[in-house]
Amino acid sequence: MLQYLILAYDGDDEEALNRRMAVRPSHFEMAKELKMHDRFVMGGAILDDGGLMIGSMMVVQFETEDDLLHWMKNEPYITGDVWQRIEVKPFRVAEV
Repeated sequence: MLQYLILAYDGDDEEALNRRMAVRPSHFEMAKELKMHDRFVMGGAILDDGGLMIGSMMVVQFETEDDLLHWMKNEPYITGDVWQRIEVKPFRVAEV
């Protein structure tokens, strides 16, 4: 499978945290679905110095890049306008 590092940053407007919290349950449900199909490797929230969530990091894996793009079109943090800046990089988990 192809692995990807996702670095995604929330908006910095006053409603950013509210948007995140509104779709967070759906985001977690989708992550659980990915995990059930061996597509979620790891992930979590990026925090600011005060411990507030300002983005996300995920390592995911898919058979094809088209599968990755399909997931991204349906990811609640993307469709819910939570993530404002997204970086996707090819990645390889170290075998240690």
